[in-house]
Amino acid sequence: MPPTITTQPPLFATAEAVARIAAASRRTQQPQSRGDLVSLAMGEPDFDTPHSVTEAAHASLRAGRTHYSPLLGEPALREALAEKLTGIAGAPVSASDILITQGGTAGLAASILGIVDPGDKVVIPDPTYSLYADLVSMAGGTVVPVPLAPDLHWDLDRLADALTDAKLFVFCNPSNPTGIVHSRDELDALAQLLDGTSTIVISDEAYSDLDYTGRPFTSTISIDGLRDRTVYCQTFSKSYAMTGWRVGYLWGPAPLIQASARIHNTFNGSVNTFIQDAALAAVQRCDEDIARMRAAYERRGETMRTELAAIPGLTLSAPEGAFYQFPRYDLDVPSVEVVAALRTHGVAVRPGSEFGARGEGHLRLSYAAGPQAITEGVHRLARGLAALR
Repeated sequence: MPPTITTQPPLFATAEAVARIAAASRRTQQPQSRGDLVSLAMGEPDFDTPHSVTEAAHASLRAGRTHYSPLLGEPALREALAEKLTGIAGAPVSASDILITQGGTAGLAASILGIVDPGDKVVIPDPTYSLYADLVSMAGGTVVPVPLAPDLHWDLDRLADALTDAKLFVFCNPSNPTGIVHSRDELDALAQLLDGTSTIVISDEAYSDLDYTGRPFTSTISIDGLRDRTVYCQTFSKSYAMTGWRVGYLWGPAPLIQASARIHNTFNGSVNTFIQDAALAAVQRCDEDIARMRAAYERRGETMRTELAAIPGLTLSAPEGAFYQFPRYDLDVPSVEVVAALRTHGVAVRPGSEFGARGEGHLRLSYAAGPQAITEGVHRLARGLAALR
């Protein structure tokens, strides 16, 4: 008789959520600059964290502030943020509705996982920051990407159709990767589209201090028709050059913040006490540092645009905020392959397809790098694109 063959189940079966994320994710790890490579891929300030922030952390450590923090965050930091947000929102903000998170990433995760059920419809712009779709996929929701208009702002007609019966709309302002800034008129239009619906909004405003339009930045929470349905997600990473400190915060309707806190406390627990003391110093003392870094980014953006304009076959975007340029190239080559080829010429950038299907044919370049790195990196990019022709 032939031998009996027994089929064994896989030894290590992982959760379906892992497969959902793997199927949906466009995210790729990009390198930092090194001797033979100029990286214009990193969405990270090259400035050191302001001195007053690091000194506050040192003082906190010397004072023994190394024990567990309250799960919602340190009261002094939450009170300072409530005062700041009251000014932004133009309406009272309670510290009890603020959650301190392990960076903006954990805030996004806690809010999305606290809102989205399997099968829920979640609308996102296309292209946009790729983490949103990954988190929706983790929760089992259905991502509905909405192509942007040619100027990379919202296509309001398409957005109106997509938002029908949507549980959630997630966007960033200023935008990663496009660098556009949504105006008050656009946000008012969004409020009109959502009037009478139960759709929730997550407004990721990580780059809100980096607005070069010359007009005051309009936060989603300052719009009367949006404030009461919006979870505001913020981080200290970009404005204060505090990427490695991993601290951010959420504010929004009390039931949504309570749900987010339940998720965040389960995944992360509370944020380090001395890190929160440093964050408090940033809120209280670093307005001049923000202004200094914003001015430098604006100059660097102009440098990058001038250098890129000399490269044949590139159509430049018109960034209004953040620190990204999102040019379209005229080669019939997938952006992932273009990025791989550019690496051989000593420059790293991000493929536009990482940010959505409509990002294909684009590259995302960061001008958070230093001026010399920007100039040399773009020159290497020019040589790499020429070699692909």
